[in-house]
Amino acid sequence: MKRRLARELAVQSMYHMEMNEVDAAAAVDMLLQEAAEDNEAEVVIKNAAVLRAYVLEHVRGTWEHKEAIDGLLADYLKGWQISRLSRVDRQILRLAVYEMIFREDVPAKVAVNEAIELSKHFGTEESGKFVNGVLGRVIQELEQLKARF
Repeated sequence: MKRRLARELAVQSMYHMEMNEVDAAAAVDMLLQEAAEDNEAEVVIKNAAVLRAYVLEHVRGTWEHKEAIDGLLADYLKGWQISRLSRVDRQILRLAVYEMIFREDVPAKVAVNEAIELSKHFGTEESGKFVNGVLGRVIQELEQLKARF
């Protein structure tokens, strides 16, 4: 299973959840079904069950800690409010912070790099720099942040 694909699906699922007020399983299943049927990117999904479980775990974990993550992000958004971010950047930042603080299996630098790549792929021209700046400040205080949660 490719974790990059899983992260893409997680971000898309959370975007779908926020836009359409559906639960995590429905959002993930819809995206996996769409990927299987349309597959415009010609992505090969070898083990859909493993991919689904991994994506769902990340989406549910991020959503479960959404209030705490948003509160933390508010401290690191210089001159911005979480509600004013683009929906895409918001989901990418949430996923990255979830992986950095609440997951032991993802090194923080990997979470940051993946978030930057996702923001370049899904966001605007400035998204990569913005995400890098916010997560760069988070990673500087990561151990203290982990201790809070």
